[in-house]
Amino acid sequence: MAGFVTIEKGLGPEGRIAVVRFDRSDGINALSPEALRQLTDAARSFEDDGETSVVVLTGGARAFTAGFDLKDPEGRARATMDLGTLRRHLKLGPRLTRAWQEMEQITIGAIEGFCVGGGVALAVALDFRVMARDGHMRVPEIGLGMNMSWQSVPRMLHLIGPARTKQAVILADQRISAAEAHDWGLVEEVAEPGQAFAAAMALAAKVAAQPPLSVAMTKLTVNRLTHALDDLASHMDVDQFALASLSEDHKEGVAAFLGRRKPTFRGR
Repeated sequence: MAGFVTIEKGLGPEGRIAVVRFDRSDGINALSPEALRQLTDAARSFEDDGETSVVVLTGGARAFTAGFDLKDPEGRARATMDLGTLRRHLKLGPRLTRAWQEMEQITIGAIEGFCVGGGVALAVALDFRVMARDGHMRVPEIGLGMNMSWQSVPRMLHLIGPARTKQAVILADQRISAAEAHDWGLVEEVAEPGQAFAAAMALAAKVAAQPPLSVAMTKLTVNRLTHALDDLASHMDVDQFALASLSEDHKEGVAAFLGRRKPTFRGR
């Protein structure tokens, strides 16, 4: 199985920074089911790592990620899965974002180019996001007849509030520029083109210089307070997604995407 994820440890002050790079070397960096598994394993590999206090997650030079890979054979097999199998398969995304959110280390996303769909869901599960000025985000799920899942709606809600969350998710074709994302509170820092990783590493160095135990405990406290009701609020994510995937609108949305045409939705 091809490895899409590389991990480098021991960087920065006292060697306390690690870099996780997700790069399929195709300029698109789509999230296939296998990529979801590898990124989940990468997050979990830090569970017993007391030497690392900051993890920078970055994608390719042209794209953080285009989101879930609609052309991947395993992903496309969802269309013929029974409901039980589909529900199990749909847990891959929530498992990924939960693994990154629950890491004890501070996590920083370095975003170049585009960050779409599942890429946004992954980015908002991190502690901080740094985005290149010429990059953009987009949340296309609704435009494909799906719902925004992976427990990302409550995470977005905490960051940008209800109206902006609705704007980002419901207006599925809208590109959210780096400047807009910063203004909304969706990213914390905007860097010059090609410099998102360097800016993320500079931020990581500032965090790594702080006492690691105090940093970890503070993150835990803030996250527990912030996300206390998230599971309750979004436990139906998977079932909503499974239900939406059975709709005619979903089939039309995906067919239109693959056929590069405008979809016609009928609410059924």
